[in-house]
Amino acid sequence: MEYRFLGKSGLRVSVLSFGAWVTFGNQMGLEPVLECMTAAFEAGVNFFDNAEVYANGQAETLMGQAIQRTGWKRSDLVLSTKIFWGGEGPNDTGLSRKHLIEGANAALKRLQTDYVDLIFCHRPDPYTPMEEIVWSMNMLLQQGKAFYWGTSEWNAADIMEAHAVARREHLVPPLMEQPEYNMLHRERVEREYAPLYRQVGLGTTIWSPLASGILTGKYLEGIPEGSRMSMKDYEWLRKRLEGEEGERLRDTLRNLTQVAQELGCSLAQLALAWCVKNPHVSTVITGATRASQVQENMASLQVVPQLTSEVMEKIETILGNKPRPETLWRKA
Repeated sequence: MEYRFLGKSGLRVSVLSFGAWVTFGNQMGLEPVLECMTAAFEAGVNFFDNAEVYANGQAETLMGQAIQRTGWKRSDLVLSTKIFWGGEGPNDTGLSRKHLIEGANAALKRLQTDYVDLIFCHRPDPYTPMEEIVWSMNMLLQQGKAFYWGTSEWNAADIMEAHAVARREHLVPPLMEQPEYNMLHRERVEREYAPLYRQVGLGTTIWSPLASGILTGKYLEGIPEGSRMSMKDYEWLRKRLEGEEGERLRDTLRNLTQVAQELGCSLAQLALAWCVKNPHVSTVITGATRASQVQENMASLQVVPQLTSEVMEKIETILGNKPRPETLWRKA
């Protein structure tokens, strides 16, 4: 396993990590959660990602129970949660000081831990002043309930505003961002955030590296029963494979599958390795419902050295969505 520094901090996270989104509490109970987390940990994963909204808190409960069962040292783990959607009450959503503090306390109780290593503002909140958000996150750090704070799906301007507030008030600024990033969704990570890697040392803990399963290739011939796309709340995902746009996407997937076959790997492994190849990705959050899937995902690290400039150019030709060259993957 490779370990990368999270942004400009001294914290090192496994370049492949394991997350609870969609699966924990929805598709998996305690035993499969325990099996998958154990497989990930044994492969060298130290970062496990969660959020208060995942399965309405059940995902955090399951992760906490699984960790208690393993007996792992807390210092060997990097745990995270994300706060924004905590319930139906008028103060159970958003980034007010009230919800950030109460949401964090509730998440810690479900996870059965005194602190998380990383805590994220799960989405931007246009109704809460940036000063209130930054002061509240700083308070959580001062109280020892988290070590680092960051954002998820914030735009670059809002992240820089948070940094400006933190500098002015002598507070801790956000360290990391958790954006969607994969072969089909690239603009924000590769173009919009490019100045932030240089200016503030932004780290990234990317989610959906397989584009919600599309980049596994399992939807090329239809929608398998029990897959994410067959679930009730994922009609929006099914629409991506409909009509002319869907057919173009299938052509892209078929061409990528051919590249994967030439490299002796699966399409999913190629897609994960492609994300790891980006030097501004601190960690790639993976998901799975079986230990065998975890092991297959971890094997994608063996594909990274095969992604030569020639192979990467071939992939770029197939994708046809490369961001403007002047802002592409500059070193911090």
